[in-house]
Amino acid sequence: MESGSFPVINMELLQGSQRPAAMALLRDACENWGFFELLNHGISHELMNRVEAVNKEHYRRFREQRFKEFASKTLDSVEKVDPDNLDWESTFFLRHLPTSNISQIPDLDDDCRATMKEFARELEKLAERLLDLLCEDLGLEKGYLKRVFCGGSDGLPTFGTKVSNYPPCPKPDLIKGLRAHTDAGGIILLFQDDKVSGLQLLKDGEWIDVPPLRYSIVVNIGDQLEVITNGKYKSVLHRVVAQTDGNRMSIASFYNPGSDAVIFPAPALVEKEAEEEEKKEIYPKFVFQDYMNLYIRKKFEAKEPRFEAMKSMEIVMSSQPIPTA
Repeated sequence: MESGSFPVINMELLQGSQRPAAMALLRDACENWGFFELLNHGISHELMNRVEAVNKEHYRRFREQRFKEFASKTLDSVEKVDPDNLDWESTFFLRHLPTSNISQIPDLDDDCRATMKEFARELEKLAERLLDLLCEDLGLEKGYLKRVFCGGSDGLPTFGTKVSNYPPCPKPDLIKGLRAHTDAGGIILLFQDDKVSGLQLLKDGEWIDVPPLRYSIVVNIGDQLEVITNGKYKSVLHRVVAQTDGNRMSIASFYNPGSDAVIFPAPALVEKEAEEEEKKEIYPKFVFQDYMNLYIRKKFEAKEPRFEAMKSMEIVMSSQPIPTA
């Protein structure tokens, strides 16, 4: 499929006469793709240039040699290693909410820390703007999704960033950059390399490239939004294909529910389906951290058994408070 078919949403069009068409594209992306790409999203090009520069420099100075050592050992033993349990990536994690750990990450200089804090603030605003757009599309009260995400004891979402590099791989036929999976959380915002491709999603049984576009933010739907929308939106399998040339940068930020937030299908959507006599499966109700505990062990397996496992815990969840619209 040509990259032009991939849903790309110009957020400036949400302000004028073309808003209905832009919202229709957003709906199609959430219901049929699980992915879309944002242009003119409000994050300055200057900030994105700084984010790219500080992270590429950090990899060059502190992580590249470590990865070369890992790669040498891996390639020496590749015939003995199960490639289904191996990813060709160098990563580290930053936590923003409910508390930040940026000051504790070794080897980050002051400029990198300040830049990533500023970027996280902008991404948080963008995520919350997107959640309200999704509420509008779903017919939910404005703010509903944010209230569910912030429904835990501290009233905050879980928000963090995975900074990854995917260096050149001499044996991409044997080793994936990152194995196929769905994302556990809510809404994911990705700033990816615009020169080195590799990200793919599974649609209608085919792996489709997510096109690298300069200054875009790629958004994908996580498992929690699939549950909250009772399957109207879908999280989809995606992977990173290792490349023989180029080092792909990937900065993925995860705006997720708070760890003790209770996740369940929005009652308004379930009631609407009942009124329209749609026979849709109702997803389980569970605490987000319980889902994450399972996901950590089952990330690269199908999501459906994870949902089934959560159903067996629903009786435990019945005493938990439920956010109201």
